[in-house]
Amino acid sequence: MNKNIGGEFIEKTKYQYMGTTDQEKELPQPPLELEYEKGEVLIELPSVSNIKVNNIDLREAIESRKSLRKYSNEFLTKEELSYLLWCTQGVKAITSRPSTLRNVPSAGSRHSFETYLLINRVNGLKPGLYRYLAIDHKLLEVNTEPDIAEKITYSCNEQIYVKNSAVTFIWSTVIYRMKWRYGERGYRYVHLDAGHVCQNLYLAAQSIDSGVCAIAAFDDDRLNELLGLDGEEQFVVYLATVGKKPELKS
Repeated sequence: MNKNIGGEFIEKTKYQYMGTTDQEKELPQPPLELEYEKGEVLIELPSVSNIKVNNIDLREAIESRKSLRKYSNEFLTKEELSYLLWCTQGVKAITSRPSTLRNVPSAGSRHSFETYLLINRVNGLKPGLYRYLAIDHKLLEVNTEPDIAEKITYSCNEQIYVKNSAVTFIWSTVIYRMKWRYGERGYRYVHLDAGHVCQNLYLAAQSIDSGVCAIAAFDDDRLNELLGLDGEEQFVVYLATVGKKPELKS
């Protein structure tokens, strides 16, 4: 294997190698969100405008942020999950371009991510794998087989907190959304965007007495297969576990 793959990636994604992008060719841009079949199970999420969270100073949230891998057995509420989804990928508006304006930055407002959720402990939701429909602020049921948490945990190098979390966020990219505008350089931007999204999750979790642990160690092929992704046009980029903070022993 080439030992300089990382260096080659940086070199080959420099601006001088971009060429003419599909946007410049005036080809139609890809959809803002993945479609789904009619009749699939959709779940309404609580409106974010009525959700109450703890008032927490931004500086306090930033300074107290740390990765948390052990969680209490407490369930998240559906309102808290709705809040976390809104903070990380919520759509504030759709422009005439069209593009989505969200609560996180993205290169060229391309927002190439789809959010999958491994739900383990959320009140009112069956454990299983779901996809967040950001434009409509709903959940789409993907897989509620009893062993899906075990399979996803195994794909994450058996990091036990994946299945012990209240919910694990899994962010995949529809890479053409980014490449349409930026060509091969778009691969750089996808990974930068993942950092923006995950940091919002860390900070938002602070206001619901929860903690987060970002995960980049996973078996790409196995995890993509579990989510039904082809690994080329769509693939997992990043994960993060979320759960209630354990009570401190006196």
